[in-house]
Amino acid sequence: MKRQVEMEATMLRAHREFLENLDKSLNLVAQDIDEAKEMTHICTDEWCLATEGVLDELAKVIFAISEPRWLSTEDSKKLSDLRHRIHDLYARYKAVKK
Repeated sequence: MKRQVEMEATMLRAHREFLENLDKSLNLVAQDIDEAKEMTHICTDEWCLATEGVLDELAKVIFAISEPRWLSTEDSKKLSDLRHRIHDLYARYKAVKK
C-alpha cells in the first residue's frame, strides 16, 4: 500500500510538471501570435506553417492526456483549461493568418 501511495504521489508530481510545461509552451505560442498580429511582416508563409505545426503538436499532446483516477479536481480543471486555451490559440492564429 505504501508503495502505491508513493507511486501515485510521484506520478502526480510528474503530471503537474508536465502540465506546467505545456502551459509555458502555450504562453510562448500566444506571444508569437500576438507579435505577428502587431507586425504583419512576421506573418509569412514559413511562420504560418511553423506556428500551425506547433499548435497541431501541442493539441495532439494535450488531448492525448488521460485523466488518472487519482487526479484532483484542481488538476483536472488545469487540463481542461489547457484544452480550451489551445482552441483559443487556434482562433487567434487564424485571425492573424488572414
